[in-house]
Amino acid sequence: MPFTIAIDGPAGAGKSSVSRRVAQTVGVTYIDTGAMYRALALKAKRMHLGVEDHESLIPLVSELKIKFSPLSETYQQSLFLDEEDVTEAIRTPEISQFTSALSVIPDVRYGVVALQRELARNDPRGALLEGRDIGTVVFPDAGLKIFLTASPEERARRRVEQFRRLGLAADYQEVLQDQIIRDARDSSRKDSPLKAAADAVVLDTDGFALDEVVDKIVKLADERRSPIA
Repeated sequence: MPFTIAIDGPAGAGKSSVSRRVAQTVGVTYIDTGAMYRALALKAKRMHLGVEDHESLIPLVSELKIKFSPLSETYQQSLFLDEEDVTEAIRTPEISQFTSALSVIPDVRYGVVALQRELARNDPRGALLEGRDIGTVVFPDAGLKIFLTASPEERARRRVEQFRRLGLAADYQEVLQDQIIRDARDSSRKDSPLKAAADAVVLDTDGFALDEVVDKIVKLADERRSPIA
């Protein structure tokens, strides 16, 4: 199997920024697994479906037509859903909350996980997958597993900055409270809860610059990657 890197952690821990740079530096394909759930959530919302509409939601997974663009020189990546660029549409607070509720449905997770595995295993370059259960469920045999974390306050601050860069209004206290609720839901769900794999390297990003975190992970990847991978 191509070399696979799994990066997990709670919302706002810096997974996206770190993962994009690591993937670009190591030379593997970047797969934002959370964006895949967000795309499903956006499609469901547009169809006016709620989390209780299981019979209608499950078929949507197999119908998902998702395509990621290559990372740009500035580490940006677009996501296309049914050939529409939904990169910004999937990052709103409303979609974030709906995604977390949607992702706890077992049959939904099984379908999306199967798609994630297919994308990674079919890529000869190898892949870096970012999410919440990559090292524990999606790719428990990944060549390198990282669990990124940070304090709730720091993660909420980063989220507010992210929303404002997208031109969205965001209140720090509301974001912090929503994040605490989301963390509790993700960590306590029966199916694929958010947790570090037993053999994952845990990195607390509080007080560390982005480049420092990236350098640590790239070094670990270089040490573990087979010369023939």
